[in-house]
Amino acid sequence: MRDGYVARWRGREYQASPDGDDVRLYQPEPGEGFEEIRPGRYVRVLPASEVEGLAYVRTTCTWQGQPFIVLAEHDGWLRVEYTGGRWPVAQAMGLEVFDFGVYQGWAPAGAVADLREQRL
Repeated sequence: MRDGYVARWRGREYQASPDGDDVRLYQPEPGEGFEEIRPGRYVRVLPASEVEGLAYVRTTCTWQGQPFIVLAEHDGWLRVEYTGGRWPVAQAMGLEVFDFGVYQGWAPAGAVADLREQRL
């Protein structure tokens, strides 16, 4: 499940993070021009003008008829964040209050519908 920036460079898509006039590209293996920042994580910083495309990818779904963003996946469960904005609905679903107006919970992966990635 993806929720973050991606950049296309030299025909390949990378996890990315914009940083002013630069874009940081990340990959799990060594590569030319990539520097290890921790085991299994390598970064290369490029001028934004060299990147073929930059987008924000978000995975969304519907659970119990309500809209959610998928934040993570673990052992057949999805960490989801409710985007419907209605406290009574969030409360009835047993969601946790993560922050003011932000409600999250764990949904069985098999119980969600309309699972898809969106590019913003």
